[in-house]
Amino acid sequence: MRRSLLAVAAALVVTISGCTVPSFAPDGSGDTTPAPQSTSSAAPNTSGTAWKPCPEIPDQLVGRGAAGMTYDCATVSVPRDWSDRGNGQTYAIAMIRIRSATQKQRTGSLLINPGGPGGSGIDTAVYLSFGQQFGGLPTAITDKFDIIGFDPRGVGRSDPVKCISAQDQDASFAAVPDPVSQADFTKVVALNERIAGDCAKKYSPAQLATFSTVQAAKDMDAIRDAVGDEKLTYLGYSYGTLLGATYAQLFPTKIRALVLDGAVDPKQSFIEGSETQAKGFERAFTNFTNWCKANTGDCPIAPDARKAVTDALKAADKNPVKGADGRNATSGWIFVAVVSSLYTETGWTALAKAIGELKTGDAEGVFELADQYAERKPDGTYSNLFDANLAVNCSDTKDAPTIEEVRRLQGEWRKKYPLFGGSMAIGMLACAVWKGDRDPYPAAAAVGAPPIVVVGTTGDPATPYENTADLASMLGVGHVLTWEGEGHTAYPSTPCIVQAVDGYLIDLKVPREGLRCPAK
Repeated sequence: MRRSLLAVAAALVVTISGCTVPSFAPDGSGDTTPAPQSTSSAAPNTSGTAWKPCPEIPDQLVGRGAAGMTYDCATVSVPRDWSDRGNGQTYAIAMIRIRSATQKQRTGSLLINPGGPGGSGIDTAVYLSFGQQFGGLPTAITDKFDIIGFDPRGVGRSDPVKCISAQDQDASFAAVPDPVSQADFTKVVALNERIAGDCAKKYSPAQLATFSTVQAAKDMDAIRDAVGDEKLTYLGYSYGTLLGATYAQLFPTKIRALVLDGAVDPKQSFIEGSETQAKGFERAFTNFTNWCKANTGDCPIAPDARKAVTDALKAADKNPVKGADGRNATSGWIFVAVVSSLYTETGWTALAKAIGELKTGDAEGVFELADQYAERKPDGTYSNLFDANLAVNCSDTKDAPTIEEVRRLQGEWRKKYPLFGGSMAIGMLACAVWKGDRDPYPAAAAVGAPPIVVVGTTGDPATPYENTADLASMLGVGHVLTWEGEGHTAYPSTPCIVQAVDGYLIDLKVPREGLRCPAK
C-alpha cells in the first residue's frame, strides 16, 4: 500500500506494502540486471513490441521456470515527465511476458503490480507463474491471459533510483523503533535528513518528483499499448491498488477489468494513512497473541506473546544478542522481524520461534525475518526497494507533517497503539524532511469506468480492511469482496476468493454484492 511494508526503523520507515509471492520463493530481492531487449520474438506477437526470450530471469529467481511457461522480456520507453514529453528525457520500463503452452482463446494480458511502492512486478509475475499449488495464479487465468509483470519507474530493472547507502539502511533498521528520549529522537531526525540530503544530491528535486504514482500510472497506459491490448486488465496488490485507482481516474474508458487487493484509501491524509496502518498492525499483532494463547504447542512464547515480544525489545536495548554475521539484534531489528511476520499467518510460527530463540542467544530467526522484509542480501547490500519506496511515497505526499508534529503524534499514538503507534509516527519523518518536489495523486471518482473489484482482508495489518469500502466508494464503480482471513491481501488464498476473482477477470462477472469468503 502507500506506506505499507513498514513504518519501521527509526529512519526510512515510510512503510511499504508487502509483495505477495508463493511460499517457495526466495527472499524476493531477485536480480537487478537490465531486462534483455531484442528485435526477435519467441511467441506470437501482434503489438510490435520487441520481445526476447529471457529464461534467465526465473533461473536467477527460483532456479528454473515453471513447467509449460515461456518467458519473454522487453522494455517500453516513456517520458520522464509526462507533462513535458518533448524534452527528450526518458525512462526504460522493463517488462516480462509469461505465456502458458496450454493457453487457448487468449483474452489478452493481465498486468501485475505487487505493491511497495518498490516491489518488482517482474519478480512477482515469475513467482505467480508457478501455479496455485505454490500460491500462484490459477490455471484458469494463465490459460486465458499473458501475464505481464513490470518494474515501475525507479524500481528494480527500470532505471532504479538508488541513493541510500547500505550503512544508512542498516542504521535505520537497527535504530530504536520508538525513541522516547529527545536525544534518541534527534538522532533519528538527523539520519532521515542525511538520507534525504544524499538523495537530493544525486537527483534534482524535479527528477525526484518524476517517480510519483501519477507518472507510473501513465506508464501503465503505455504498457497497455505496448502489449497490444485495447483495454487494460490489471491485478494490483496493496500499493498496487493506489496505482490502479490512479489509472482508473486518468484512463477510465481504457479499463476492461481491475482487481484491487489490499486497498489504500487515497482520500486519507498522510497522517490519517499512517495512523490507520498503526491500528492495522496493532490489531494483527493482537490476533497473533490470541493465536499463541490458543495454540501453546506451536507457540514457544505462549501464553503471553505480547509480553514476550515487549520484553525482548526492552532486553535488546540493554544487551542485544549478536548474530552470526556480527550484527547486534537490536530492538530495531526485532521490530522489523515482528512487522515482517504479520504479513502472512504462516509468519506467526516463525516469529514465536525467533523470539523464543533470543533467550538462548540465537538471533538468526530474527535476522531471517528482518532481512527478508528489508531485502537485505547476505553480503550486506540491499535491493533498491526502500530507495524507490521513499522516492515514490514522498513525491506523492503533499501534506507531510512537521518534525514537531511527528514528535507530538508519536506520544499520542503510543498510548493508542502500544507496539506500533510510536514507530508509525516516526515513519513520517522521512517525508517530513524530504527535499524533492511533490506530485500528489488524485482522489476522485473514476467516471466512465466499468465495475472495479476491491478485495479486503479482515485481518490485514498493512492495508486495514476499513480501507476497502472507502476505496470502492471513492471510485464510484467499486464492488467490495471480503476475505475473513489473516495477513496481507487475499487472492488467490481460498477457493471462494479464487472463484469470485477469476469469474470477474475472465467473464467480467462482478462478485455478488456483500460476498464474504471464509478464512479457510
